[in-house]
Amino acid sequence: MGITELKEEAEMEKCDFYLSQETIDKLLMRLSRIEGQVRGIQKMIKEGRNCDDILVQISAVKSALNSVAIKLLEDHIESCVKPAVESGDIKSLESFLETVKKLIKGGC
Repeated sequence: MGITELKEEAEMEKCDFYLSQETIDKLLMRLSRIEGQVRGIQKMIKEGRNCDDILVQISAVKSALNSVAIKLLEDHIESCVKPAVESGDIKSLESFLETVKKLIKGGC
């Protein structure tokens, strides 16, 4: 593969993904709450609290993180994936699908 092809491939994978300030603020607020929940779980474990209660809190944290991921996916689709596919860049769609697979498997 030559330099020209490498540059073209890099351009196809590049995405100018920008979140609105409102979205950034909301996501940071959610993440701060999640951080507090995790600290609460740590405290529960240190205090020897009931395992069922701890597991419920872990489930709540996972759900909250999933909501952050969903919002990021939605914005990424609108600002990067959709325009790339409309311009004929199928590699961006393939890259997006790989990211979704990692997210679902927990490896992202």
